Amino acid sequence: MLLAKEIFETRQMIEDNKLDVRTITMGISLRACSHPDIRVFCQNIYDTITHSAQHLVRVGADIEAEFGVPIINKRISVTPIAIVAESCRTDSYVPVAEAMERAARELGINFIGGFSALVEKKATEGDLILIRSIPEALACTERVCASVNIGTTKAGINMDAVREMGLIVKRTAALTAERDAIGCAKLVIFANAVEDNPFMAGAFHGVGEGTSTINVGVSGPGVVKHALESVRGQPFDEVAESVKRSAFKITRVGQLVAREASKRLGVKMGIIDLSLAPTPAIGDSVAYILEEMGLERCGAPGTTAALALLNDAVKKGGLMAAQHVGGLSGAFIPVSEDAGMIAAVECGSLTLEKLEAMTCVCSVGLDMIAIPGDTSAATISGIIADEAAIGMVNNKTTAVRLIPVPGKTVGDNVEFGGLLGHCPVMAVNRFSCHDFIARGGRIPAPLRSLTN
Repeated sequence: MLLAKEIFETRQMIEDNKLDVRTITMGISLRACSHPDIRVFCQNIYDTITHSAQHLVRVGADIEAEFGVPIINKRISVTPIAIVAESCRTDSYVPVAEAMERAARELGINFIGGFSALVEKKATEGDLILIRSIPEALACTERVCASVNIGTTKAGINMDAVREMGLIVKRTAALTAERDAIGCAKLVIFANAVEDNPFMAGAFHGVGEGTSTINVGVSGPGVVKHALESVRGQPFDEVAESVKRSAFKITRVGQLVAREASKRLGVKMGIIDLSLAPTPAIGDSVAYILEEMGLERCGAPGTTAALALLNDAVKKGGLMAAQHVGGLSGAFIPVSEDAGMIAAVECGSLTLEKLEAMTCVCSVGLDMIAIPGDTSAATISGIIADEAAIGMVNNKTTAVRLIPVPGKTVGDNVEFGGLLGHCPVMAVNRFSCHDFIARGGRIPAPLRSLTN
């Protein structure tokens, strides 16, 4: 039973500190949709998605109205298309992306994820068709998101796929150049991708999941910052405890929403993702939390240590508040989606190299970063390889969402709009890694992978 004090605290977090449920994401299996005729397959996909999620948006709106908890996004993730489309006799999966787009528009959701391939060791013919279809698929759709997993701790890193993904990012940027390469904002390259992630652009419905499931991603950087204001100047033990208490309260809200959505939709509840997901709104920033700990600017010496504390405390606090925790669960540091990160880049405190160091201790990786449009495909592949290595060696999920904006250079500003925000173009190391990337093959898994 909720106490009056707890209800008051929750209302205060919502009204004053921008607490929200960032997304209700319904995962939907498409494994029964396979068909050799691409037209039949696409119709199967459309019918399955629109039938399974026909009440998703309405139920989300009802819960939002009844409980007073803002639910920002209603989304869908599906089985990786490279898996279910491989039986089709076709050389392009662009029609599949178009079918996903039609379903998303019909349902009124904002994003649908799962135009994906898992190629951490090698790629099948279906994987290759999907990867080569990504640029056109993301250029001709607005709501479809793509992802490719190119490495794991168990398998190592598929450097052939890394090399290819550098080229794919460049082609995607070129095809959406008139929109500041926004296609790249819908493409994530993973290492150790998880099967139950509710956040876009990297969500897909893993093969180990059931027919359908409800996964909820919470948020609340503003709540955590507000809590830290009460322990200003106190030792880090108190800082960690304050974050843990806040994370517990935030997660309880997500648990409530997930339970209600699951019951009303008749779909089993999956996981709560504890990630602190920022927005461009002032006060809803992970960077501001780090600065509240005593940093003049995010990126200053001590930033990685502060982020490590934050990530750990969020996990510890949220773990006790939810039945099943999963997804990515930690702290996101997307540049364009975080007002504090944007300010840190603009003043020179935060660089790409410092962001890479921070990804060793937080959720995901180099996220929503605009770079010069003339950055080579090999350099992008090198950055992908670096992030994958961090994930592989540390047994954690890492990802890259880089946006090489055609015609833009360091210091120029890029506007994506909405939750994707805006950001200045960041400098990239100009020394070449072409010969390194050209080797191909596979970087072997680390010793820590031998755990059986």
